[in-house]
Amino acid sequence: MDINNQKIRSTALKAGKVGARSVKDIVVTVFRIIFTVLLVAITTCAIFACIFVIYIKTNLTADLDISLEDFTLNQTSTVYYTNAAGNDVELIKLQGKETRTWIDYEEIPKDVEHAVVAIEDKRFYEHHGVDWYRTVAAFVNMFLSNNDNFGGSTITQQLIKNITEYNDVTVQRKLYEIFRALELEKNYTKDEIMEWYLNAVYFGHGNYGIAAAADYYYGKEVDELTLAEIASIIGITNNPSMYSPFMNPDKNKTRQEYILNEMCDQGYITREECDAACDEELMLDTGDDEEEEEEEETGSAYYSYFIDALIEDVIADIQEEKSVSYKTAEQLLFNSGYKIYATINLDYQNKVDEIFEDESNFTNSAGSVIQSAAVVTDPYTGNVLALSGGVGEKENNRVLNRATGTTRPPGSSFKPVATYGPAMDLGLITPNTRFNDAPGVKLTGTDWYPNNISRSYSGVVTVRQAIVDSLNTIAAQVMDILTPQRSYEFLTEKLHFSTLVYERGNVTDVAYAPLALGQLSDGVTVREMAAAYSIFVNNGIYTEARTYTRIEDSNGNLVFDNQPISNVAISDVTAYWMTSMLQDVCNYGGGSSARISGMPCAGKTGTSSSSFDRWFAGYTPYYVCVVWTGYDTPRLINFSGNPSAKTWHKIMGPIHENLEYKKFNVPSNTYLTPIPGVEFEEEEIPEELPPEELPPDTPPEGGGNGGQSHVVPPDNPDTPDNPDNPDTPDNPDNPDDNTGGHQGAHIIIGGR
Repeated sequence: MDINNQKIRSTALKAGKVGARSVKDIVVTVFRIIFTVLLVAITTCAIFACIFVIYIKTNLTADLDISLEDFTLNQTSTVYYTNAAGNDVELIKLQGKETRTWIDYEEIPKDVEHAVVAIEDKRFYEHHGVDWYRTVAAFVNMFLSNNDNFGGSTITQQLIKNITEYNDVTVQRKLYEIFRALELEKNYTKDEIMEWYLNAVYFGHGNYGIAAAADYYYGKEVDELTLAEIASIIGITNNPSMYSPFMNPDKNKTRQEYILNEMCDQGYITREECDAACDEELMLDTGDDEEEEEEEETGSAYYSYFIDALIEDVIADIQEEKSVSYKTAEQLLFNSGYKIYATINLDYQNKVDEIFEDESNFTNSAGSVIQSAAVVTDPYTGNVLALSGGVGEKENNRVLNRATGTTRPPGSSFKPVATYGPAMDLGLITPNTRFNDAPGVKLTGTDWYPNNISRSYSGVVTVRQAIVDSLNTIAAQVMDILTPQRSYEFLTEKLHFSTLVYERGNVTDVAYAPLALGQLSDGVTVREMAAAYSIFVNNGIYTEARTYTRIEDSNGNLVFDNQPISNVAISDVTAYWMTSMLQDVCNYGGGSSARISGMPCAGKTGTSSSSFDRWFAGYTPYYVCVVWTGYDTPRLINFSGNPSAKTWHKIMGPIHENLEYKKFNVPSNTYLTPIPGVEFEEEEIPEELPPEELPPDTPPEGGGNGGQSHVVPPDNPDTPDNPDNPDTPDNPDNPDDNTGGHQGAHIIIGGR
């Protein structure tokens, strides 16, 4: 029995030891499993952490080296002009899609800063770019509510979003903000970040920045705003459409009071200040006075044609300077806070506008209003002083500008710059060179030959008479000597005409009719004609017509110095004699209606084919003015006299009223080597052909040699010009006997 009990106890003891070992093994096994799981989890987290770090390193921090100066804020550019006292005065602000005026931190009232901090970022002065409390709360809210509206952005993060315009609602965008904000605050002070934020944030109605908002909503400078107005404006930023005081005044008022109470609770203002601001009545600025003031100054709520032209000039120059597209250049102009210094003379511009806005000045006897354009320039500087691109009241910004944006054939007004000027400068003609004004003269380079517009002919005439009477036959003969190729090169290389066609399919301007008669394929602009005529008054020097002199950035640093193209086109002697002949046009010829009192003037009329376009290009010792008249869709102009010459008179008369009398420049030596011209045996020259014998106006040009015109070679002169008794521009009433002016031609048969 005892033995059996012992066996039982021994067996039980052994079983207990085995059971204890089994429990221990189970515990160890479970622990090992848990440890393994934890190890795997830790390893997995470590792997994911490494992946996240690599992701940040390759996808986020690669873009963290940011500088606020790298981002161009949309500041409003301003145009200035020089007034009579010589001071630069603001003319107009160029309004792009956004309105913005930069304000330095030192000029921002503390109440503005505190209002922003109180409502947008309470811990702004404590964190380093990211408010981790708000960020974690925002992420938890996102995961719990499945809402992708993160929130929690600090002022620094909002600034980054504003200047980069990276607005995607994604985790990646939030991570961008976080890491960029941390990096930004390493490089900039809180004051700098606050300055940029208050100049970048959107306040609704196209206004960016606190300065633009203060002016738009309350018509004040920022430092003039009351506490109540500050809170009203800052309240807009959360949702500009919802909290606009114009669109939703009640909601703006509610948010304003909320901001004021937050400022009070956070210790920025006292309870008394808070209550007083809440009780203050807000007086919004409707802008009526400003609009009336602007209309009174400019005569229109829209940009003038001058400003339209200036805008296009600046865009073109930015394109070239920065090698950017038109759209990018346009954005830079309107949104970079440029200071642009215009060449406009506001007094002259107002005179021009007064003429062109009055449609009665351009209405014919049938009651039809014709279109017109004019450009007035200073030939010595190239400055465009006044400009109009159309008749009647301007109805929009940057519309068709007929002074700069359209091309029309200039007719005979082109002859001085395309034919007579370069031919004289090359020593091929003088004012007294004689040609045969007759039908059927054979040219050497073409079978083409024109008629005179009058269908009458005067026989042997001088170049002077040919210019005064605008004889097409003589222009063609001079072009024959000059050649179209040399004329084209002079026009494009010396006078910088940009619209002439060298070759476009079967069309070319390098031909007799386009260059001798001004019947160009596309035409020229009024502005380029004004620049071309500057050579005659400015001693042969061409100066490009410009609408502005320089561009500065918002800090006054030079961005672009707009020095005009300038070069010697003809000699001062050629310029003098051309002026002498063109003065005769005004005194005795078709330009007599342009003549003004008390000041010498010179110029040339022009009529394109079928009288679709009428021109007058003229100048005084002070200024050049070119006028075009016609219809936008070319058709016959029914108008008494030359409407362009009459408009020229209306413009230049008032402009010169108070200017001191001035003579055209006379070089120290006016001598030209004599080029006598044609010699004829005595024969009767028909004064007019019967209609049935008249060839068409401009038959097609041909290639043949066609015979020779009777031109005496330059080395055998027989009619030297008399430099000691010239028909000077200052003495038009004492013409040389051989001028052949409008008072009657001395036809020379067989010699002088």
